[in-house]
Amino acid sequence: MKRVLSLFLSVMVSWLCLNGQEMHISDDYLLLNAGQDDPLYTTYTARMSRSRLYGDKGYKMYYKSQSHPLRYSSDMAGSSYNVFVINSVAIKSLSEYYLKPVIKYSFPDMAVMEYEPYKDVHVEETFLVYSSKCSVVNMLITNKGREKIKISTYPVYELANDSLFVERFDSSSNSYITTRHETLKRLYSNLYATEPYPVNWREVFTISSKPNTYGAYSGNIDDFYLKIKTDHYAEDKYNDSLNCQVSSFVDYISLQAKFELEPGESKSVRYIRGAQGINENTDDLIEECNKLKTIDLLLLLKENESLYANIPHIDFDNKEEKQVYISAFNLVRGSMLPPSGKTLHNFYVFSRHPLWGWGHGHQVLHESLSMMAYVYLDPVSAQESQRVYIEQQRDDGLIAYRHGPRGLQDYPHYSKVLKRDMSTTSAPFYSWINLELFKVSKDIDFLTEAYSSGVKYTNWLIENRDLDNDGTFEWGPYGIIENVRDWYNAVFQVSGERYLDIDKEDISDELECLDLSAMMVKEMRSLSEMAAMLGNKKDAKKWNKKANELSGLINERMWDDETGFYYSINKGDHSFKFMSRDLRRPEIIGFLPLWANIATEERAEMIIKNYLLDPEKFWRRYGVPTLAADDEWYSADVDYCCKWNGPVWLLWNYMVYEGLLNYGYTREADMLADKLMLAVSVQLSKNHNFWESYSPDKDVLNSPSNYIWDAIIARILIEKYRP
Repeated sequence: MKRVLSLFLSVMVSWLCLNGQEMHISDDYLLLNAGQDDPLYTTYTARMSRSRLYGDKGYKMYYKSQSHPLRYSSDMAGSSYNVFVINSVAIKSLSEYYLKPVIKYSFPDMAVMEYEPYKDVHVEETFLVYSSKCSVVNMLITNKGREKIKISTYPVYELANDSLFVERFDSSSNSYITTRHETLKRLYSNLYATEPYPVNWREVFTISSKPNTYGAYSGNIDDFYLKIKTDHYAEDKYNDSLNCQVSSFVDYISLQAKFELEPGESKSVRYIRGAQGINENTDDLIEECNKLKTIDLLLLLKENESLYANIPHIDFDNKEEKQVYISAFNLVRGSMLPPSGKTLHNFYVFSRHPLWGWGHGHQVLHESLSMMAYVYLDPVSAQESQRVYIEQQRDDGLIAYRHGPRGLQDYPHYSKVLKRDMSTTSAPFYSWINLELFKVSKDIDFLTEAYSSGVKYTNWLIENRDLDNDGTFEWGPYGIIENVRDWYNAVFQVSGERYLDIDKEDISDELECLDLSAMMVKEMRSLSEMAAMLGNKKDAKKWNKKANELSGLINERMWDDETGFYYSINKGDHSFKFMSRDLRRPEIIGFLPLWANIATEERAEMIIKNYLLDPEKFWRRYGVPTLAADDEWYSADVDYCCKWNGPVWLLWNYMVYEGLLNYGYTREADMLADKLMLAVSVQLSKNHNFWESYSPDKDVLNSPSNYIWDAIIARILIEKYRP
């Protein structure tokens, strides 16, 4: 009896999945109703438990481009989409849809939307990236009119290069089996040739029922339109069979599902794409694709609802802020991967889609500032990410530049002071991050671990980043990456175009650096607060004393009375000159003394009024630039990655935002939050991407897209709407 009941329930689930199950959740806060011009992030990756570091595929959903259908594109791996023929009318592009797509729900791995490609033909489409291998599209099609309609759906997979080879059509699974080649070459940084990234792929493309016909072709969507469009002058005008081609190189493949709908009737059509390295077991891939033909998508939607249940449900002033807010959480969650290799903890990459080399090179402390937003979504996972550093911390206390599945990566570089190679670390935001995570999670075990680790790391920095023992700090010999600000840095970089080698360009290890010194104050203050929370009054007092002493040295040495601003200084004589160079170039780091509570009230007022709020210097349309706008090196153009002579970086603006709050400038902080919100929302509305950095003045930019640390905008919005 139990076996019969189980079989009945299985059949009912399959029937519901394929015949009219609407996608709806109870938490109306998560209902977005985002149109094509709304600021929504539309890149999707598999949930962490079904993801892997290598052979991972993410997808961007394009629901705005008017010359194509609604489609899902994977980096270097083509697109999938559906073309409708309704009552013999072929509908190939969004511009022809009767009602354009509106996204109801959007989560890291899933989107649910509604549209009408043809009047009274309502489609609720669900896209799910199920795993690193497989994605699925379910179209619930309903006839809302008064007459019967004839529908043909043509799911298409299009690669549009010369490597898509059709191996066969597998009749047992109703699937096209194809292979293709994928290069390791990337725009910003090539994938690591020594790591197991697949370059030769096998793919499965299938639909939920036996296709009426299938075909493989060369050309593009315009050519395909001509093939499926009824030619009323042709002798076989009612023959819509595709060519059933196999064993050939093509540009795209398609499967057809053909049916009729009575008024009020619904039907689901589901198509699935699977991809994996060519050396992996094909039967396993087919099996996973077959599983997705009947999987309960509503259950997975409700799991996403549960995941987002604990984020602050802010009553925003407008729907755009909420769309950006949810998008930011989707960005950071979608960048998380499960434990693998040399770590027992979940970790992140800078981006899973698009994919580039150094963006796939494991965790770095300044990217980990994104955990201060992520903690509101999943505090356990955010802490696990920080535990990667604790797990791999060297015995002497070093936290290296990168940590993750490939272990500690410290990039040794020759030190002119020590006359030997020296390890590279990163900008030390470590204990500050850990403290902020604890304030949300209240996990005392994590605080205990983090405090012990933070003490060891701070002591390593004191020993290794103040080699002249004068109390203020200089970056290490590989400072050009260690200090985070690595291209077009007006103070640290010798030439205007960085045409020399790294050792000759970068002088950050020859200066007493304002940024590192301020970060050390923040680390010491954070350790003091952590010690107090753990009941260790002695340590709390010790770290607070050290922070105050370092603050005193910064105020004494790095404040310039003549210009009224903070700067780095010459390590040798503590002057504002290095050889013939004037180091007094106002940069965003001049506001870090506000963030670290170093500045006096009088000095804070001076730099806020005379520099920060001056539109000719730092108070630009889209936030605070990295270099004052009246500096000769300033540029508002963001044409590549990593530039620090003008672009707006959200994380550093967040520190400016915190500094304003520290000194009571609440109105100005909210104004800055609005600028950053505008920067993000303009881009999300235009192209549905986050970006590594933003132009302070312009709407058009090029930099690495979908960069994890832009999730900090969620944290800014939480603080803006503080009780």
